[in-house]
Amino acid sequence: MTEVTPPAGAAPEAVFRDGLTAGELRFQRCDKCAAAVFQPRVLCPACGSDELGWERSSGRGTVYSTTAVRGREGMHNVSLIDLDEGFRMMSRVDDVDADQVVIGTRVGFTTVEQDGAPVAVFRTGGRHVQQSAAARDGRPGAGVPQDKELS
Repeated sequence: MTEVTPPAGAAPEAVFRDGLTAGELRFQRCDKCAAAVFQPRVLCPACGSDELGWERSSGRGTVYSTTAVRGREGMHNVSLIDLDEGFRMMSRVDDVDADQVVIGTRVGFTTVEQDGAPVAVFRTGGRHVQQSAAARDGRPGAGVPQDKELS
């Protein structure tokens, strides 16, 4: 993983959001017990340490669980994604129909704009789940495609 050095005193949620703005999926790792930590927080949920460092995720993971939700604007999915670095996050898989997301599918991170702010979403197949050359060279997260690059 590539370490991220946030400004001194930056709130954990702000560091995460700044990462999304930069097209990065950031998570914390405990310096004491090495647990991968997500949602951003000030204490490790595994050991209680306040020594949490920031890393960039490769953005690749697997659908752990999913459900299709009906709303006023149609159906969407809510999915739990197990990231390769060892943390789980709630998001959505946005390139397939809501009721077609399959548990166990490999997915890749990207961002989309929602209400003027970047939001983490995942996509199946293609270049979104392929390991980039930069990641193979030891720079995880580098070269992870962003929504604006899609055509």
